[in-house]
Amino acid sequence: MIPVAVIGASGYTGLELLKILHNHPEFQVVYVATSEGESRVEALHPSLKKVVSLPVERADARAVADVAQLAFLALPHKTAMGFARELLERGVKVVDLSADYRLKLETYEAHYCPHEDKAHLPEAVYGLPEYYREKIKKARLVANPGCYPTASLLGLLPFIPYIKEESPIFIDAKSGVSGAGKKLSATTHFVTINENIFAYNPLKHRHGPEISEKIDDLFVVKPAVHFVPHLLPVTRGMLCSIYMELEKTVDPFEILRDRYGDEPFVRVRETPVDIKSVAGTHFCDLYARCEGTGLFISSAIDNLLRGASSQAVANANLLYGFDEGLGLPDLAYVP
Repeated sequence: MIPVAVIGASGYTGLELLKILHNHPEFQVVYVATSEGESRVEALHPSLKKVVSLPVERADARAVADVAQLAFLALPHKTAMGFARELLERGVKVVDLSADYRLKLETYEAHYCPHEDKAHLPEAVYGLPEYYREKIKKARLVANPGCYPTASLLGLLPFIPYIKEESPIFIDAKSGVSGAGKKLSATTHFVTINENIFAYNPLKHRHGPEISEKIDDLFVVKPAVHFVPHLLPVTRGMLCSIYMELEKTVDPFEILRDRYGDEPFVRVRETPVDIKSVAGTHFCDLYARCEGTGLFISSAIDNLLRGASSQAVANANLLYGFDEGLGLPDLAYVP
């Protein structure tokens, strides 16, 4: 068994990591930590009582290096890079669920904060297996994509070779409230979100530049990406509606099947997708339709799993040469 650590275990993504790793046949959780420590897993997450019982330590990189070969960092940006730097210097592999290693330096500092680990940033591999699988296998630092970029990129990337020159991409993305984390805010308060839906940070959200950067990285083109996120009055799930103008009419189903037919965790649907069918799973469901040269793409994932924790475990599987789908959830919470 490979000994692993989960740092930042108090949040929703930390909980999902613990749930997946509990049944993983090759990874064993030996260290769980938060910023405070002095607790137990079942106290942090009562749903795990009589399932997982482990002490929760105050996060310490040296202590992690003493017992674990791999660390999952479910920490906020800026905090994560400090832990990652120390862990990498001590020979521990890292799957980072924050944004700290997802972007090039200039893009990161323009939208987040000054970067404190410029030495390791160039070696980070973007953890979207369908497009970076071979690089992930050789990495020791994986920058795990978040939910919005994952759902958006998996939907739009197969069509980039067909996009009309200088045509913009519009992404209308909707997420369950769990994507905002546990910390209460006016936006996520029950009386705000209940029976309501609204956009936030329209056209200014920092995942827009991330999506643009990865398109350029893979295809060396820079279409304008107009990204608008919304909050849905549901706990989990993400639905992205993507609009593009193509050079010519294409068969979008054929393009999706050609690109993802052999991918175990991307399902091409004949009808528009929904979040219920992917909730609780690592799947991304895709649908697309053309009307003339106008293209509509619909993408659905579980924001906490494919958009965070199960994708992190998929990347860890690749790091150690295991089957990518080992231990990943594949049964939806239906009905």
